[in-house]
Amino acid sequence: MSKGPHIHQPLDFEVLPEPVFFFERVMPSDSIYPPQTHRWGEFVFSFRGVLELHAEGSLFRVPPGQGLWHPPETEHRGGNRAASLHCSLYIEPEIAAAKGLPETSCALTINAMVRAMLHHLRVKPPQSPYTAEESRLLEVVVDQLAIAPCTGSYLPTSNDAALSKVLAYLEDHPGDNRPVRQLAERFGTTERTLARKAQRDLGIPLSEWRQRLKVVRAMPMLQAGMTVENVALDLGYSTASAFIAMFRRLLDMTPDEYRKKAE
Repeated sequence: MSKGPHIHQPLDFEVLPEPVFFFERVMPSDSIYPPQTHRWGEFVFSFRGVLELHAEGSLFRVPPGQGLWHPPETEHRGGNRAASLHCSLYIEPEIAAAKGLPETSCALTINAMVRAMLHHLRVKPPQSPYTAEESRLLEVVVDQLAIAPCTGSYLPTSNDAALSKVLAYLEDHPGDNRPVRQLAERFGTTERTLARKAQRDLGIPLSEWRQRLKVVRAMPMLQAGMTVENVALDLGYSTASAFIAMFRRLLDMTPDEYRKKAE
């Protein structure tokens, strides 16, 4: 008999232990995060695995090295298909407001310095009560989050009838490399119309969206032990070098470097 999904229960706090509280989670595959709302803001950062979170009517995918911000009092839910390692920074609403953190849920572009600080906190997690040094480090992280570009979702979606069909098809066939013109013809539209709708709804060209999808799909395959060559072929690349170059451009690391970090 197969096991059911793992239900993640939210932290049961009436008051945060610290004004900025760091919490790490290791979650098995097929985990579910039930709908939850809390008075503080939450920044979620993925070290390993892709998180899928719903908030304010949108679906956000958070791959490793990326983060998602939920303002205070925002209902959110989600889960992860593959095993994940991630952390949350819970931030008192007064601090979130004073620092000018976004008032809507959005993905934040995380720079190398913030990633390094979060990895340091993961290796040496602070224990409440925090020392003055630990509190200062977390305050610097929050300062950096406040000025980080807000990019919506890493892999955004669309409600447009034609574009949503194309995106759904690509999600089911990430290795399909047919030109956009042929995709458009398959779904009864034109390349120019698709390009316009992608820029309007996704904020990025469809070609960039397709590459992000390939990265998101490659991660669990690499974690499962597949060779870079086989992952590249499954995702429609004729050579591993082209796949490696794309992966490095989007994640600032090679597939092998990602695999080592995941291990």
